[in-house]
Amino acid sequence: MPLPVPPPSALTDAYTRLGEAYPALTVRELGPGEAAPEGGDWFPAARLAEGGAALDAFLAWDEGQVLRDYGRRARPDVVASFGLHRYAWPACLLITAPWFLLRRVPRLPVEHVSFHRGLGRMAVRTGAFACLPGDPAATLPGARAVADEEALRAEVRAAVAEHLEPVLAGFGPRMRRRGRALWGMVTDEVVEGLWYVAGVLGEERRAMRELELLLPGATKPYAGSAAFRELAGPHGEPLPTRDRASCCLFYTLRPEDTCVTCPRTGDADRVAKLTSPVAS
Repeated sequence: MPLPVPPPSALTDAYTRLGEAYPALTVRELGPGEAAPEGGDWFPAARLAEGGAALDAFLAWDEGQVLRDYGRRARPDVVASFGLHRYAWPACLLITAPWFLLRRVPRLPVEHVSFHRGLGRMAVRTGAFACLPGDPAATLPGARAVADEEALRAEVRAAVAEHLEPVLAGFGPRMRRRGRALWGMVTDEVVEGLWYVAGVLGEERRAMRELELLLPGATKPYAGSAAFRELAGPHGEPLPTRDRASCCLFYTLRPEDTCVTCPRTGDADRVAKLTSPVAS
């Protein structure tokens, strides 16, 4: 029997558009009184934050994937880094996509989010959100109007930190990274997730401007800025890129194959990657 469809919320349109732009991620808002999914491939974020058996099971997927795809085992801290990335990238979009598309910022503590590892689904219990004073949704239950765009950006930073700080506490002991390095990862997930989705929606340049204002480089606990810059292609065409605040550690599996935004990747290699037929 199909699950009942909850009534639309102030965030439903943003999550629908997010799913259309990135079909690998489906967001379901839980209805009033509906239990959050758990068991099987569903992982409540609160269980991951505890760092126990649920996190062991979660990371077993990454360990198995590395072995299947690359024929070798990754270090435990690399497995944990991969697992954190694969959770944090979509989790950040739960907050940044409504902000970018609707100027609404939900508060989603870990108790309100579950992640289906195999299908790329997230179940969320929406409620409180921030918006601008002129937003028609400002009169809805749970809405809190803030003064201006900068105040709304502060809400984005606070909401992401509220959700991911306990998740970092769960993953942290399994990683060699601590403190600033972990928040560097979060900085990258915030920027690169929205940058990608906005590019699919044809709004890459607006997203870059918005992200530069969101993360100018002095907004703790985040480490670093959006760090966008532009390279010139073979015919002088502009090629947007950025410098990551952290390393995804993929080089530990394939040292010759670094990410295009990795600090280890020189500009000449970036241009080659960005203009290759695969990138196109």
